[in-house]
Amino acid sequence: MNDTTPSQRSISILLAGALGGLLVLVLGTALIGTDVIDVGDDTTQVVRQQSIPTRDVSASDSADSGSEGGRTVADIYKREGAGVVFVQVESSSAPSDSPFGPPGGGGDPSGSGFVVDREGTIITNAHVVGDSDEVTVRFEEDGELIDAEVVGSDPSTDVAVLRVDPDDAKLQPLPLGRSADAQVGDAVVAIGNPFGYTRSVTTGIVSAKARQITAPNGFTIQNVIQTDASINPGNSGGPLLDANGRVIGINSQIATGGGGAGSVGIAFAVPIDTVRELLPRLKRGDEIERAFLGVEMIGVTEQLARDLNLPVDEGALIQTIVEDGPAEKAGLRAGSTSTGEGVTAGGDLIVKVDGKDVKAPEDVPAALSDLEPGDEAEIEYYRGDDRKTVKVELAKRPGSLDSEPESGPSPLPDLP
Repeated sequence: MNDTTPSQRSISILLAGALGGLLVLVLGTALIGTDVIDVGDDTTQVVRQQSIPTRDVSASDSADSGSEGGRTVADIYKREGAGVVFVQVESSSAPSDSPFGPPGGGGDPSGSGFVVDREGTIITNAHVVGDSDEVTVRFEEDGELIDAEVVGSDPSTDVAVLRVDPDDAKLQPLPLGRSADAQVGDAVVAIGNPFGYTRSVTTGIVSAKARQITAPNGFTIQNVIQTDASINPGNSGGPLLDANGRVIGINSQIATGGGGAGSVGIAFAVPIDTVRELLPRLKRGDEIERAFLGVEMIGVTEQLARDLNLPVDEGALIQTIVEDGPAEKAGLRAGSTSTGEGVTAGGDLIVKVDGKDVKAPEDVPAALSDLEPGDEAEIEYYRGDDRKTVKVELAKRPGSLDSEPESGPSPLPDLP
């Protein structure tokens, strides 16, 4: 259980957004790295190119083949790398100081993406394209920029879908794997355009699973993959692949220690299983609607339970509640007394949602993930020592946390 507040963290989470060409010229060739990941820590597993064993995988291998072994990085780069594209946003509504664009607003924002079918469908990050509908992609380093249509975007998961005319480019779709099958310690390969260096490849391992990161609109993305593969600004939207060249995530964010913008070996990828669920709707241009409870919560630890005299030492303690929102209409209460340590006491303590146990705040949106606006959810909670149950009619999640608080984001787990 984690009782660390965001303000106590020394590590900041930065969206691995794009940088323009001017930054590339300033950084120069000093940023060109090798294909070897070595963080200089004797206790850290080092994954080199030969760590991914050689296996002859035919182009017809499906994402669900479940084959054992692996391929060389060179083979993955040669085949799947051809399906990784450079994404450039011709005009962006993002403000100049936004983490979604280049520092200072100079140059056109850019990032990465990858082809998923021969109809011209390309996946990237929502924060790469922002609100712009003027996007171009490039398939070769010296190739021409091709117009791409933004057909769907979901800021809550940081996923966007582009489409190009299949007659305009030679399309090499990447097979989609299963992020749920990835194991900590598995070898991974990242391909993208860091700092504008087209189609760069780095390697690493799956460092952790089930992480959480904050989406561009302030909500929480669940089940995120953490990797030590070197990811930098410009890698956003590019694929994180397993040892068989199957996409298991979309490289989206990096953690930095000291205010810099470069990789320190802690990067995060949106799980491809989440993308699989959204892809059919995003390809149709459907709006992704999610259920909304209308509360902000913190996790409960044994120490916090003792300090506040709570009846249990796990659950989600309501801190604030949206005025006239679903939770307030159902009679749930927020905290009313500040403890002076960033915690508000006196709120209801949620312990179960629709029959699913709530041990931490992230369990609440996870339990609501299969519900839609207008559905009812049964909430079990403690008010003092009394355990109560209430039915809540869920609303439609707002477009951003800037407009209303929600059931998150919860503090990220402590990073090593």
